[in-house]
Amino acid sequence: MRAALDEALAIIEEEAVNCRKIGEYGLPLIEALSRKKKGDPVNILTHCNAGWLACIEYGTATAPMYTAFDAGIPVHVWVDETRPLNQGSRLTAWELGKHGVRHTIVTDNAGGHLMQHGKVDLVIVGTDRTTRTGDVANKIGTYLKALAAKDNGIPFYVALPSSTFDWRLTDGITGIPIEERDPDEIRYVQGLYKGKPEKVLVPPETSPAANHAFDVTPARLVTGFITERGVCRATEEGILSLFPEKTPVTK
Repeated sequence: MRAALDEALAIIEEEAVNCRKIGEYGLPLIEALSRKKKGDPVNILTHCNAGWLACIEYGTATAPMYTAFDAGIPVHVWVDETRPLNQGSRLTAWELGKHGVRHTIVTDNAGGHLMQHGKVDLVIVGTDRTTRTGDVANKIGTYLKALAAKDNGIPFYVALPSSTFDWRLTDGITGIPIEERDPDEIRYVQGLYKGKPEKVLVPPETSPAANHAFDVTPARLVTGFITERGVCRATEEGILSLFPEKTPVTK
């Protein structure tokens, strides 16, 4: 039992260090945008929750935001609500608020509009699983943010520790299974009413629902990865430049 506890604590400490490094390597990206904007707030859009509740202390996607904020760089974060479980509005917004970071909660579908009107300078998201070639599986809706960012010339970065790479996979769309969750997560909304949690049916009671929990963003839509070893392009060559020990052995 003691050995298991010691190992768990060691893993926690290792991941905390990795997240801090992700913040440090992501900081120059935000610094450059701040200089370009002559000190005006850098507007960052994020999707779902990749903060310290999920990823230890600094989080992954939020680590560069916290690091920039702590360095005195004015930042403002657009927080997607992240339907159907609202991890953005329930968790990410709470974390950013506790740290003092300016933020605004928006609907999941508002990102493209904000980008069209110059209100987003940078997108940073996390990932649940990433192929060695740069395809990214993340919360459903991430793919649409990447498409909008590409169309509007906005950098789209994915922050992740190396433990998130699946070094065996080369095709995320065909190789990463997508979880389908309870349709009632979509059919019902939950929230606090007079201090008590309540659950309310939204669509017609007889209407079916489909609840795909994740999607895959192809590497071609990803500007780069922010890892504990540095920033790299979202290609196999770019990833292996930071993790050469993962280079396939050819016979």
